[in-house]
Order: sequence, then structure tokens, then C-alpha cells
Amino acid sequence: MAIKNSRPTTPSRRYYSVLSFKDLADARPLKSLTVGKRRKGGRNNLGRIAVRHKGGGHRRLLRTIDFRRDKENIPGKVVQLEYDPNRSARIALISYVDGDKRYIIAPVGLVVGQTVIASPKADILPGNVLPLKSIPLGTEIHNVELKPGRGAQMVRSAGAVAQLMARDGGWAQVKLPSGEIRKVLEVCRATIGQVGNIDHENVSIGKAGRRRWMGIRPTVRGVAMNPVDHPLGGGEGKTSGGRHPCTPWGVREKKTRNNKRTDKYIVRRRK
Repeated sequence: MAIKNSRPTTPSRRYYSVLSFKDLADARPLKSLTVGKRRKGGRNNLGRIAVRHKGGGHRRLLRTIDFRRDKENIPGKVVQLEYDPNRSARIALISYVDGDKRYIIAPVGLVVGQTVIASPKADILPGNVLPLKSIPLGTEIHNVELKPGRGAQMVRSAGAVAQLMARDGGWAQVKLPSGEIRKVLEVCRATIGQVGNIDHENVSIGKAGRRRWMGIRPTVRGVAMNPVDHPLGGGEGKTSGGRHPCTPWGVREKKTRNNKRTDKYIVRRRK
């Protein structure tokens, strides 16, 4: 999908770029597969800000994505490719032979009119879903399950791709986009191919207002604040804090992963 760069008529337009939508359907999403999304501005049930820098933005409809792909052995035809404002990847509307319609994440190479299927005996083609034990080693996959039947939880964003590395004793080793190699039960399922919209990472936002359209409010660095507002604030001139990075409440920043229960499934840490 091509990137369109704007003419530098203003300072903000100089670095402004957008993705081309010429390959996507010019139609509203299927009403039965959408639900309204209530904006909370990062506030919890007490009305207090629990997540900073959220608020505003355009109204959105949530598209119900079929991450389970539980219609086994029933072929479906790709009706159209669509834009989804709630994720970086594109989505595809699938019409099954029994009349049911569902949205899936659109992989690279998926085209309108193509047939996809979820089956242990399916062909190794983009969009088909198979158990890891039925997928040849070295195959590129996405939408990987962590628990059988729960639905895809890993490798779902634009351009993401994992690789099936090995199988042993009922477990499969999957190399994730971060470089981490993780053990997953081989009865878990995955989708063949790489997630589409690869050029998403090359888009330049261009101006602050475009972030506000996305519902992202400004972020101020702690070292730019006064001492009363942040532990890193204050100092004469520009300073770098003089202490370990921390939150506005003085809590020291640390690695976000802290789950000893699942450490045993990691064969090799991310790079």
C-alpha cells in the first residue's frame, strides 16, 4: 500500500504523509459487526484519570474481529478489504458459504475474491488457519493463539510476522517479531502469512493536531517541569534529571514484564 506525501505548502505539511486507500472498499462497515465505542478520556469508574494523555479524537465504531476463526472446514470468500480506525492493520470482510459474515485481519497477499478456510488440512496460503502441528517449519505466521480456543493474542499489528521454528514434545517454538522465541502448545492455531499494511511504520504524523485526531493528548517531559510538579523538575537551565527516571509520583521506572509464571515458556529473550 503506497504512501502519499503532501506538498510543503506549510511547515506542518512538509513532513505530512498518509497511506493510500485506493485498494480499500469505499463503503461503511457492516452494521451487524460494529458496536459503538464510548470514550472515557483515560478515566476510571471514579472519574479520576487512570491513563494520562488520552482524550478527544474522532468518534469511532468498533469492528468485531473474528480472532477465534472457529468456523472449521467452512470456506469463506473475501468480499472486500476495509479500513479499521481501531488498529494499524487492515481488515477483510469474509462471507462464508453458510451465509455468515465476519471480519478478519487482512494478511499480505489477500485479495478480493480469494477463498480462506480454517482447517487442519488447509493449504499453506495467506489467510488460512491451521494448528501449529500442521504448519511446516519455517512458515511465516500471525494471529497466534496462546491458549487453545481462546483466539489469537499475539502478532496482530500491521506488518507483524512470526516464524515457526521447531516442534518437540507437544510444544512448538515460535519466533516473535521482537526476536523472542517462545514455546506455544502445538494444538494452538495460527494464520498463515504476514499481517498486511506493511507501510504503516513509514507514515509521518507531520503535525501535533493529527495526534489529537487520534485521541492522544500532549505529553510533557518531567525535566521540563517545576520541582513541585515532577521529581525530575527544576534545576538551572536544561538538566537531565540527576536521578533515575521515575513517574510523576516518584515511582522508579522498571521493566514492565514481571510474570514469573510464564517465564518458563520463553526459550530466548527478545533482542
